[in-house]
Amino acid sequence: MGLEEEIEDIREEISNTPYNKSTEGHIGRLKAKLAELKEKLENQSSAGGGQGYAVEKTGDATVALVGFPSVGKSTLINALTNADSETGEYEFTTLNVNPGMLKYKGANIQILDVPGLIEGAAGGRGGGKEVLSVVRTADLVVFMLSVFEIERYERLQTELYNNKIRLDTSPPNLSITKKGKGGINVTKSDSVELEEETIKGILREHGFVNAEVTLRGETSIDELIDGIMKNRVYLPSIVAVNKADLIDKDYLPTVEEDLREVGLDPEEVTFISAEAEKGLDALKEEMWDALGLIRIYMDKPGRGVDYEEPLILREGDTIDDAIHELGAKLDERFRFARVSGPSAKHDEQQVGRDHELKDEDVLRIIAQR
Repeated sequence: MGLEEEIEDIREEISNTPYNKSTEGHIGRLKAKLAELKEKLENQSSAGGGQGYAVEKTGDATVALVGFPSVGKSTLINALTNADSETGEYEFTTLNVNPGMLKYKGANIQILDVPGLIEGAAGGRGGGKEVLSVVRTADLVVFMLSVFEIERYERLQTELYNNKIRLDTSPPNLSITKKGKGGINVTKSDSVELEEETIKGILREHGFVNAEVTLRGETSIDELIDGIMKNRVYLPSIVAVNKADLIDKDYLPTVEEDLREVGLDPEEVTFISAEAEKGLDALKEEMWDALGLIRIYMDKPGRGVDYEEPLILREGDTIDDAIHELGAKLDERFRFARVSGPSAKHDEQQVGRDHELKDEDVLRIIAQR
């Protein structure tokens, strides 16, 4: 039996097995074996090589525009950036990945207009694997939907999931340490509902014989397998609904219902018209928030505060992160810093490396001469 037939047999057995506590361990082992076989098949398929898309990441963050052909991605990237992506009223206009740079709030945000996906992209149809490999390197996925084809959202999600891209979630809180003997020992928090034997069975299917395993938090079988495989990418996403200028007010309730049917809150998507350049400011703000970027205004000796070109960091970054961005020499000479703004208790607060910065802080580094 070939790999594809074996994979299909396991899928059928999983779908025909009702999930409950008595079958949990069996289903866990089947899913673990399925993940290993799919990985093996993928490695065989890619052994012959193939031409991918080489896109150098530049700027402070990278956004991938994901959608089916002719949804308007090229028009949008041309409206947002300095890119010159070919547009047309026919499918597959974009045959290469076209990067453009959006300048927003002092940040340089690289936006990638990737070729339109088709169903089966994760399996290689339409050069889908190459396209999806680019998406995996991004910091944010922007799903672009036509207001008349909302149902395609679920298919796009499926293609990304099949290419090991996990959206709007975090990796499981999992620790695995191999050891020489003693079998598999599992330590789990009270919130983990998976049975200990289920966890052990999944690990054995992945080749673990002796290991110390710690698992915390609510974790499903699929999420546990993701954590073991260690080749999943976790990305945030937002949704832009294009061609909103073409719908009548009477049709809006239908659009909102279509969004709810695919699990989207109409209040949380951004309605735009790439052609008419409407809703783009709201989309830029949504991307900024989803990327978690913050602006740090540097107080430069003898020159005052630079409000024109801020240092761009991420939410949760500290003085230490700022120093590393500013250069190794400053790292060696650092004494302390003074911060004014949202993160400071008072103006010119003296802080150390572990101080967490916030958007629009003013920062002055005090260094040894």
